[in-house]
Amino acid sequence: MIKHIVMFKLKEADGKTEYENALEAQKRFDNVIAEVKELKKGEVVINSKDAPESNYTIALICEFDDIAALNAYQVHPAHVEFGKFIGTVKTDRACIDYEY
Repeated sequence: MIKHIVMFKLKEADGKTEYENALEAQKRFDNVIAEVKELKKGEVVINSKDAPESNYTIALICEFDDIAALNAYQVHPAHVEFGKFIGTVKTDRACIDYEY
């Protein structure tokens, strides 16, 4: 199994606050979860409003059977579409993929 964790620091963009963009990202990633059959489990978590501002805003936590499934997810149209949105509202990204 592969766990894929991606964290994004979001910004105010398109008249929406950082938190509103986090909610929009969460909503849009629900579509990725529904559409990508290789994604065995996925969730989006949003940093607490009371946590330090230096924290990342959201994290995507995903599970795949193997690296081939992760690679298929990366190019899936639903993920690509999500990536287009997140690219307009992120200031930073961190990622780790590990076997467990």
